[in-house]
Amino acid sequence: MSISLGDITNILFKPFYFLLKPRSLMKNSKLKWKCISNCGACCRLAPEERSEALSVLDDDQLKQYLEMVGHDGWCRHYDKQSRTCSIYENRPDFCKVDSTVRLYKIDNNEINNFCISCCKLQIRSIYGGRSLVMKKFLKKIQAN
Repeated sequence: MSISLGDITNILFKPFYFLLKPRSLMKNSKLKWKCISNCGACCRLAPEERSEALSVLDDDQLKQYLEMVGHDGWCRHYDKQSRTCSIYENRPDFCKVDSTVRLYKIDNNEINNFCISCCKLQIRSIYGGRSLVMKKFLKKIQAN
């Protein structure tokens, strides 16, 4: 019996995602995911903290991902002072939200909630649930 990458994703990540997805996001269609500038929470690439991300990458992407991890767990291309990416225009596909949701094989009707949940989880783990970054994110996803 062989296990595909999709099977691994379903086993490792999807149960985790649905357990963490806040009930308010499942019911509130007024929230619209938007990336916020100068956040960088997704640039924290420490492999021991991002097993769900590693599980969906192919061998070439995994190699590139691991090469991007700095000694402190942050992406080598992320400037923590300015909270900007030095290769933003040429960043790898796995750093782009539209490509990332394809890697996770998320249904189209779940993409918005998936992105909101992922960002909230990542922001909370990096900056804290009551941080200014979280407040900025929550304000942006509620603005229409």
